[in-house]
Amino acid sequence: MWVFYLISLPLTMGMVGVTLRYFAGPDVAGYVRFTVGYTWFCSLSIIILVPADIWATIVNHDRGGISFFWSWSYWSTFLLTWVVVPILQGYEDAGDFTVRERLKTSAHVNLIYYLCVGSIALCGVILLVNWGNNWSGGILGFAMACSNTFGLVTGAFLLGFGLSEIPKSVWRNADWTLRHKVLSQKVAEMAVKLDDALEEFSNAIVVAQVTSKQMSKRDPLRPCMNIIDNMLVQMLSVDPSFKPQGGKLGGNDMEYDTDEKTMADLRRRLKKAREEYYRYKSEYMNVVTEALELEDTMKNYEHRSSIGWKYISSLRPERKGKIGTSLDVIELIWLCMLRTQFEKLLAVLLGCMSVAILLAEATILPSGVDLSLFSILINTVDKNEVLVQVNT
Repeated sequence: MWVFYLISLPLTMGMVGVTLRYFAGPDVAGYVRFTVGYTWFCSLSIIILVPADIWATIVNHDRGGISFFWSWSYWSTFLLTWVVVPILQGYEDAGDFTVRERLKTSAHVNLIYYLCVGSIALCGVILLVNWGNNWSGGILGFAMACSNTFGLVTGAFLLGFGLSEIPKSVWRNADWTLRHKVLSQKVAEMAVKLDDALEEFSNAIVVAQVTSKQMSKRDPLRPCMNIIDNMLVQMLSVDPSFKPQGGKLGGNDMEYDTDEKTMADLRRRLKKAREEYYRYKSEYMNVVTEALELEDTMKNYEHRSSIGWKYISSLRPERKGKIGTSLDVIELIWLCMLRTQFEKLLAVLLGCMSVAILLAEATILPSGVDLSLFSILINTVDKNEVLVQVNT
């Protein structure tokens, strides 16, 4: 079993690390990176635990270690889902100037969320008290049941969407004409969102600058304004090319110097506007780049004979030398010839996997007939540890 751990554990941690590095911004705090990485690792730990658990069950191996890791994964996910992540999200979103005030704001924002969860839990406890004869362990079991129900319902919706949408989207992406229309529409939509985000970001900067100029150095709120000023300087130094354009300012845009709460609102508005602007900017650039690459592929396929079967890109300079020419030929063959067929084959395989999962889910009850492809594969390899874990 240790061979499987040596493969699956680094693979899972590598997936978490690569994903975290791809999505995390440069200014994300270290504790946020750690929390998100740990959360993803707990979610993906199923890749490690399920094959090992199935193998231990088949060979009647001692499951003490597996049970411990299942408990660790379960309770870590439970606490992260219901306590740590909601509080941390509210804390990072708050614009207050002290840790205590940010925690208070986060708790206030999540109050409705916790009231709903607490109401459900209270109703469950009341039912346990009224109906249960011996419910000494009922509260813990009820909490686990609520968490499992939430996870199963959410997973069912996401699974149902993924089983149909992923194969369809992969198949549609293989059609260049359809994909080009979709990307053109996305470019137009993202351009509108980016323009709105730019206007809001510029407005927030202008409001902060005007508020700072109007506030005297002896104002009690000046320390809060100094924090916002330093934040502005850092924002503008990261992207010197960005120039606030201003926009239509309303009457409420100049009422942020009343008290510390309004100053926190100004700081929060500035942070939110910056994040939305750079998020939409990144998405817009990605969509535009994908559209240009698709247009290059279509042009290279159409004129492949006249250009000597070499891929010519409008986004990068031409490669030099014999190796560069060979790479251009390989790139043309892959992008213009093989990639479309590979995507169609992948869509078919994903569709077959979706059907197999649905069939396994539909026959999960003990009916005497095993129509699960995964169960059949596991039973076929008998007690070969490596094959059982690979099939799982």
